Amino acid sequence: MNRALIVVDVQESFRAHPLWDRISNPKIAESVNRLVALARAAGDLIVWVLDTEPGSGGVFDPASGHVRLLEELDGPRPGEPVLRKTSHNAFTTTNLQQLLTEAGIREVRVCGIRTEQCVETTTRVGSDLGYRMVFVTDATATHPIGDLGTDAIIERTEAVLRDRFARIATVAELEAEAAGA
Repeated sequence: MNRALIVVDVQESFRAHPLWDRISNPKIAESVNRLVALARAAGDLIVWVLDTEPGSGGVFDPASGHVRLLEELDGPRPGEPVLRKTSHNAFTTTNLQQLLTEAGIREVRVCGIRTEQCVETTTRVGSDLGYRMVFVTDATATHPIGDLGTDAIIERTEAVLRDRFARIATVAELEAEAAGA
C-alpha cells in the first residue's frame, strides 16, 4: 500500500491537562481505533506521534509520566513507529518524511489532538511536501480557545483545509470506501 495513517498526539498529557473536561471528543480513542483497524486491514503504515516539551515541567514534559498514548488506544504493533516531536507539526522535528518516503507513501490520513493546531499543521506541511492528505475530522479533538467554541474551531479548520490542503473525511466514509460501498 502507498498510504499511511498518522496518529498525532492522542496522549495522556491532554487528559492530565485542566481543559480535558472541555474537549470536543472525549472518546477520541474510539474513532482513532477504528481508523487504526482500517489501516491495519489495508496494510497501511501507521505512525504514532507524541508531543513533548522536555524540561518544561508541564504535562508534556516526558518527566511528568504523561507523555504516552491514551490507555484506550489499540497502540503500536511491531513495525509501527512511535515518534516524539517538539514542534506543532509531526514533520519538522522528526524523521516522519524519511519514513514516508522510504515506504513509498503518497497518501496520508491524519487524526489526533488538537484539531486546529498539531493535526492541522501536520496536514498543511504534508500537503506542501506533496502528499495527498486526508483530514479525518471526527477522529480529532480540541478545546475551546478564548471565545471560540469547539464547533467553531472545527468548522474553521475544515473550511481552510478543504480542497486546498486536504480532503475532509469521516471515519464512516473511509470505512464505507474500504468496504466498497
